[in-house]
Amino acid sequence: MNNYLRSLSPTHQVAALFVIVFGLLFIVSTVAFLLSFRERRNPVHDEIWQRELRHFRALLSTTWFMVVVFWVGWALGERVATLLFALIAFLALREFITLSPTRRGDHRSLILAFFVVLPIQFWLVATAHFDLFTVFIPVYVFLAIPVVSALADDPSHFLERNAKLQWGIMVCVYGMSHVPALLLLSFPGYEGKSAFLVFFLVIVVQSCMLVQHLVSRRKAMPDEGAPAPERLPGLLGAIRYRLFMQPPFAPNVSRSFNWTSWALGMAIAGVVGGLFSFITPFKFGQAFAMSLIACVAGSMGHLVMKALKRDRGIPNWGRRGVGVTGANGLLDRVDALCFAAPVFFHAVRWYFQV
Repeated sequence: MNNYLRSLSPTHQVAALFVIVFGLLFIVSTVAFLLSFRERRNPVHDEIWQRELRHFRALLSTTWFMVVVFWVGWALGERVATLLFALIAFLALREFITLSPTRRGDHRSLILAFFVVLPIQFWLVATAHFDLFTVFIPVYVFLAIPVVSALADDPSHFLERNAKLQWGIMVCVYGMSHVPALLLLSFPGYEGKSAFLVFFLVIVVQSCMLVQHLVSRRKAMPDEGAPAPERLPGLLGAIRYRLFMQPPFAPNVSRSFNWTSWALGMAIAGVVGGLFSFITPFKFGQAFAMSLIACVAGSMGHLVMKALKRDRGIPNWGRRGVGVTGANGLLDRVDALCFAAPVFFHAVRWYFQV
């Protein structure tokens, strides 16, 4: 099977990858759907089980969303993929700005962000001007936004308003623009296979977030009739306590984040990345290291976005739907990717000199 896949052209190899992924997602989704018809006997435990099944199906829907987006982008070509990710960045930035208060003096800055900065950033990606697109927003746009805001003659909360807009542009536009940029990287002997890099990034980041989510959900589930952790047999009790009973590290930001679940997510995602090294230009150790780099950025970025939501006093960025961690909105689905993509992109370019 492996020799057959290697004998295919790069285009057919990517197509085969998507066929396999869609097939696996279809099987898992069908099983999850059939499990929803399971007969309920114990009201307490069945209600908990059904709630966890709903969360799992929400995770599946997010995975379907991301895989379909990447498949459409690959199938329609690099230019169309760049436009598709530009649209996602536009909608994510709109979601960010909509749920943050603005003033009349911000209108010019918002027009600049949506209709000047965003198109230029993705045009630089599409034309592979990597040296310019990496500094365009952090340097030129960050200097231009407060100038435009000052010309609007509204000094009220000037610093907070500009910092909010700059942060939204940085996460939603700058971070997302690095995903299609991966499609344009060229490795010797790896021509036409850059779509695998995008898939690799998504699969390791999603694996890390999924493991953290499942561990935190397991911690939150009551275990009726189970003995206290300290009463369990020595090693078993210690393992159970370490995995599921650790208090949150930053409870005012996230009730589910602790170092144990984070480390477990990192470890499993690193192994997943190493196992998928055969679809990348990396060796096993390189793929493992790149997975850890992407997952550190993605998981910490997700925590930062949770802090922003707490500051705004909102439970999620969107209004309907369910995202990766039980939260709503497009930005909840892609926030970890927005942080992981630029770090992964620049790590790959620096290490492999491409």
